[in-house]
Amino acid sequence: MQSSDTQPLFRDPTVSTSERVSDLLGRMTLEEKVGQLVGTWAGHLDEFKDIDDVVTEVTEHDVGAVASFGWGGAVDMRLDDIVENVNRIQEAALTETRLGIPLLFNVDAVHGHAYVAEGTAFPNGLGAGATWDTDAVERSASITAIEVRRSGAHQNYSPTCDVARDPRWGRTFETFGESPYLCAKLAAAKVRGYQGDGIEDPLSIIATAKHFPAYSDPARGEDAAPVEVSQYLLRNVFLPSFLDVLDEDVESVMPCYNAVDGEPAHGSRRYLTDLLRGTLGFDGTVVSDWGGVKMLDEDHKITADHRDSVRQTREAGLDIASVDAIDHAEHLVSLVEDGEVAEAVVDESVERVLEQKFRLGLFEDTFVDPTEARDMVGADAHREASLDVARDSMTLLKNDDLLPLDTDADVLVAGPNADDVVHQLGGWSVPDPEGTDVVTIRDGIEAITSGSVVYEQGSTMNDTLDVDAAVEAAEDADIAVVAVGEPWYLHEFGPTVDTGTEPDEFPNRHTLHLPDAQRELVEAIHESGTPVVGVLVTGRPLIVDWMAEHVPALLMAYYPGTMGGQAVAETLFGENDPSGRLPVSIPKSEGHLQTRFNHFPHPTPIDQEEHPSSYDPLFEFGHGLSYADFEYDDITLTESTIGPHDTTTVRVPVANVSDRSGSDVVQVYVTNHASSRVTPVRELRGFERVSLDGGEKVMAEIELAAAELGQVGADGVRQTEAGAYSVHVGDQTVELTIETIYD
Repeated sequence: MQSSDTQPLFRDPTVSTSERVSDLLGRMTLEEKVGQLVGTWAGHLDEFKDIDDVVTEVTEHDVGAVASFGWGGAVDMRLDDIVENVNRIQEAALTETRLGIPLLFNVDAVHGHAYVAEGTAFPNGLGAGATWDTDAVERSASITAIEVRRSGAHQNYSPTCDVARDPRWGRTFETFGESPYLCAKLAAAKVRGYQGDGIEDPLSIIATAKHFPAYSDPARGEDAAPVEVSQYLLRNVFLPSFLDVLDEDVESVMPCYNAVDGEPAHGSRRYLTDLLRGTLGFDGTVVSDWGGVKMLDEDHKITADHRDSVRQTREAGLDIASVDAIDHAEHLVSLVEDGEVAEAVVDESVERVLEQKFRLGLFEDTFVDPTEARDMVGADAHREASLDVARDSMTLLKNDDLLPLDTDADVLVAGPNADDVVHQLGGWSVPDPEGTDVVTIRDGIEAITSGSVVYEQGSTMNDTLDVDAAVEAAEDADIAVVAVGEPWYLHEFGPTVDTGTEPDEFPNRHTLHLPDAQRELVEAIHESGTPVVGVLVTGRPLIVDWMAEHVPALLMAYYPGTMGGQAVAETLFGENDPSGRLPVSIPKSEGHLQTRFNHFPHPTPIDQEEHPSSYDPLFEFGHGLSYADFEYDDITLTESTIGPHDTTTVRVPVANVSDRSGSDVVQVYVTNHASSRVTPVRELRGFERVSLDGGEKVMAEIELAAAELGQVGADGVRQTEAGAYSVHVGDQTVELTIETIYD
């Protein structure tokens, strides 16, 4: 027992975290407990709240989590303002509440600290996926963690574990692509980067795996529409990413907005407790997506009102309601007092939240050092790392001996994405260029060529400008670089106030073709006779069939981030070898959807010759050209017969037979002939980036674990059946046998 004049046990950093949590929880009123389970915001959401409003909610209602920066409508997007206000709000929490519990700040730093003008933005998800590089993705997440923590936040709503299933979906660019395996490995890499050796490290942050359990295959491609999938697909397409991040001890999970099998995830005990905590063994916090609680009554119509939604989400297993703030807290208090929610349910959630706050060291080190923030956010080393990832993401789709360009070439730079900072960053980034230091494609080309550079935009996203001026400039140039694609957007391709496009304009889910204005610009410049390089700055695979046929060179740049323009320019002029490989298939038309490399085999009742190909993309998954030439010798397995718990290694001799250095991605696919269930015609099961000088050879070695070749069962564990498997690398195939082991 402590005397009343001694320091409370929870203030003593020398005792165990569990003792501190228990002591603090025992001192808390119901209202104080509930306050720890709700968050608020500063900025424009469904209403505007300023910093004073947040301080009032913290001091009068014990709100425990705050988002004052790091999202699209935040009140602060400049670093100095962010730090000042974080410290102000934390000071209020420490000195103007009874127990002085520090606040947890959360952000959407999904591709770098991109919602801070001075922050470092890495390529968005699909671009990161194109690197096929777990080490680079882990390093980018580590840098993001440093910048997020040094600016005052502790939890990042990332990584995105969703698997791209329908390019009409407006959040495709956040994913790592269409392969569950690739998505899983890169999501796990991000968790390692964010959390380091543990959130006790003062430069680490809480990673939040989202959107559980299945979000990315909505009906009609419409964001947050129902995802109707079988349990078999749920386990084998959507869960693998979550299995891998759980193996990395991810600290938090966010449910999806949509219903799965008729149950909205935010209100589903089946998903949040039985599956996530029971079957998969998760023991961290479950945090709502923004508005996810109210959607149960307002949109899904499965509860009577907000109070009933609060009840259902608490019974389902929710810990923190991100921005429900005071309303949620008041409802939860009344639900406990009326006996509709057990206080023990509240206590379990509070214990999880407090444990994370203690482990983060917030009780000992609450405030942000402005000098450290300025030194670390957007540091030169971080920008260089962003450039490295952008370089590795550059995916050359087509090259009719046009690239690389001569360094003294006279260049026309055109297109709506050639000199637009916000478009280049893409969604989940600042919607205004003020305060940023982004290298655009125009900047990069001007810096690299000794020839003249003329810029004529030629079109916006959907409207032509002075196309004639662009054509005239092209006639005087050696080459025309035309950057087309998509603008900054979120969710359903908005909001209009930021994108400048209406819901019935491109981009939307109804078309993947470039709009008329952009196509007319490209075609007019092409007609000038000057060779055209098309650069796609986009979040999704767009249907560019005309360009693929007529334009001699086509580069997929994705949303390449802060240094993306330099990466594009270096690639066009040969200083960087284009080593990106498509993480998603590019379809020939909307009528070809769905276009997936890992589709299921099926009968063809009127004969295979009468049946159009099930996979006939414009550019296939894994495609990408290099300036170097690579050859693979015969592939082998170190063991061609292994047990269900063993591994074998795919050995691939790779030679760079050109006279210039370059990088390639060795891709290993497996066809499962043993399963009693239908399995994909092929599935990615391993990969390795190799970088070789001209004339150099290397033996690439990719480990295959038998346990990863099977199907995920109802227990959340892969079940690998004995039998025959085919292993494919390039155009070569070798056979693998998984043998039955008898006790």
